[in-house]
Amino acid sequence: MNDTATLQLPALPALALPQQSGARLVKRAMDVAGALIGLLLVLPILLIAAIAVRIEGGPGVIFRQTRVGQYGRHFTLYKLRSLKPETGEGDVKWNIDNDARLGRVGRFIRATAIDELPQLVNVLLGDMSLVGPRPERPHFVDQFSATIPGYAARHRVPVGLTGLAVVKGLRGDTSIADRAAVDNDYADTWTIGLDLLIIVRTALYLIKH
Repeated sequence: MNDTATLQLPALPALALPQQSGARLVKRAMDVAGALIGLLLVLPILLIAAIAVRIEGGPGVIFRQTRVGQYGRHFTLYKLRSLKPETGEGDVKWNIDNDARLGRVGRFIRATAIDELPQLVNVLLGDMSLVGPRPERPHFVDQFSATIPGYAARHRVPVGLTGLAVVKGLRGDTSIADRAAVDNDYADTWTIGLDLLIIVRTALYLIKH
């Protein structure tokens, strides 16, 4: 699939504050600074995790997958590979938490979200923000946009490494309708302060777990 493709979503409503040029620049500056600092801090963890993944599962440490970003644009998301998927299954299989192929390393990096850390590179590239709705795969975006009111509208803001729905516990096998509602609340009430609060809450959660 072409990563530069754009998903055909319904017309998205204009967003007040985040689309103003000054606010966009501040958010982007936070993203670049945060991603650079984050990569420097977690580099030793990433290297150790990558070696463990390589030992457990063989070559191919980085997992690449097409996701849908702001305005329906496709991009390649990077993760540490937690298991070796069969061809194409990662694009349409919803959850692998109970997959028998998951080894101890794979389960650990998923439980601790270490597998998500390479997405800091996506933030640097501008595919994602530090904070925003979590990006989903095109197959599921098509499905949810057709069946869940307001789901497509969440794409009017940049997708994020973490988000309001994440800190509210809406991840994994939780209600997609609830996630869409929270994502749209985030888009409607966005401020720099809200982003900072979400980042702090995410950090505290990771430290505790």
